[in-house]
Amino acid sequence: MNALIAPSTRLPLAEWLADQAVDALIDEADLSPKPALVDRRGSGAHTDLHLGLMHASALSLWPAFKGMAEAAIELGTVGQPLREALGRIGREGEAAMLAVTGGVNTHRGAIWALGLLVAAAALEPGKAAAAALATRAARIALIDDRAAPRQDSHGSHVAQRYGARGAREEAQLGFPGVLLHGLPQLQRSRAQGSGEQNARLDALLAIMAELEDTCVLWRAGPEGLDAMQRGARAVLAAGGCASLAGRRRLRELETCLLGLNASPGGAADLLAACLFIDRIGS
Repeated sequence: MNALIAPSTRLPLAEWLADQAVDALIDEADLSPKPALVDRRGSGAHTDLHLGLMHASALSLWPAFKGMAEAAIELGTVGQPLREALGRIGREGEAAMLAVTGGVNTHRGAIWALGLLVAAAALEPGKAAAAALATRAARIALIDDRAAPRQDSHGSHVAQRYGARGAREEAQLGFPGVLLHGLPQLQRSRAQGSGEQNARLDALLAIMAELEDTCVLWRAGPEGLDAMQRGARAVLAAGGCASLAGRRRLRELETCLLGLNASPGGAADLLAACLFIDRIGS
């Protein structure tokens, strides 16, 4: 049964979608052991982040996600008005996040990815299959937000220097990291009896194995990106996180990434998107 047609509570759709988005962010943060990322063990390669801050950041974004869903419901169609409404609400959400975190960027990329998916889900609540959601989100992402301030970011610098595909392009292409890699691996690992946490870790590694993660490129350059991708593939080739050999490779990958000060934050954002789609999909 489609989760959007029959949610488990009687909440309004916009509130329910906001709940699912925040829960996806918290589930991603809690998932352990993630290589070089904030999790229940510690701060990974970060000096300014910790698990409590990630939780507080996720919760601060609930009004923004609710507002994005409401805008989609009210406007009812993909177009310039919706794109610019989402941009405005997203910037307000980012300001609220930064106020809670003391200026630390915890979830800027996730606001973009999950905001698009929340709006896409609200537009057609009867069509929650992953491919349909991603296609609607991509159509929104392809529209220019004329009110958006032009500002430099780590992602834009990396894209210019290395020709990498950033978060904007990932969304405009329909989240291939999620649909082609993260979700299929999540489903395969579940089917193999790996257990939910190991299946989610495997999904993260499947995304890491293919993604041009601009967070890693910013911190460690192409060498860091190559180390992340090769290491993630090695974990999966060894049997994934439910196997002893896979866990050994996972520890090796984390040691490598910590040595490079490289944190796969872009992959983490896409894992949250993956978990959101999995939560609401038919």
